[in-house]
Amino acid sequence: MIDLAHGVAVQAREGDRARYRPVESVLTPGRRGDAVALVQAYRDAVGARECYLADLDAIQGGNLQREPLRELAGAADPCGLLVDAGVADAGGAAELLALGARAVVVGLETLRRFDDLAGVVAAAGPGRVVFSLDLRLGRPMLRREAEAALAGLQPAELAQCAVQAGVRVLLVLDVGRVGTGGGVDLALLGALRRRFPSVRILAGGGVSGAADLARLREVGCDGALVATALHRGLLGQSSASASRQVADWP
Repeated sequence: MIDLAHGVAVQAREGDRARYRPVESVLTPGRRGDAVALVQAYRDAVGARECYLADLDAIQGGNLQREPLRELAGAADPCGLLVDAGVADAGGAAELLALGARAVVVGLETLRRFDDLAGVVAAAGPGRVVFSLDLRLGRPMLRREAEAALAGLQPAELAQCAVQAGVRVLLVLDVGRVGTGGGVDLALLGALRRRFPSVRILAGGGVSGAADLARLREVGCDGALVATALHRGLLGQSSASASRQVADWP
């Protein structure tokens, strides 16, 4: 998992983006904030098959970081990028795919209508779209334009809307847990697994180490976003196989 701000990989914590600082990782000693070095370390040292990348500039209404994204896609190969860049329409999705993204992440945080999500799925194909169920300590993150239609819906209901829009991959991302090592919401993930047996389910926010990865497997999760535990050396070579198993991607 990489959060990119102004071309620099930053360390996310609790979704407070104003306080994010360049990443210092045991995986890339002496390469503070170097996103290219980080994605290569995820690929080579950890064995990641996919890397989630959040373009924080674009998500917050700024410009898409086109050149860094293109460079990272090339540097990551064959490890593909799942890119969240605030996309909510077919044109934006097409641009990300042209820049080298393997899949486009459409986040609840930036989505206006589920009709827009259905349009992205129709244009890009269900295999290249991930819906990110963005939460903050369990509460859905909605943009103002979406509140009238979506306020009051519970996370599982929002996930149902995404599946009805054609999504086949759900990412449950609780930004309030990111960087804390406080663990993931296993009850929600288990409920989603039971409700959507044929949908791939990924989880992010709060993974503290190999034990959390094992718990995710037990509830039927297909993948996990991990950053802080890797940067701190809590998931090293000895647990890389566990990381690869839970981070599988079709």
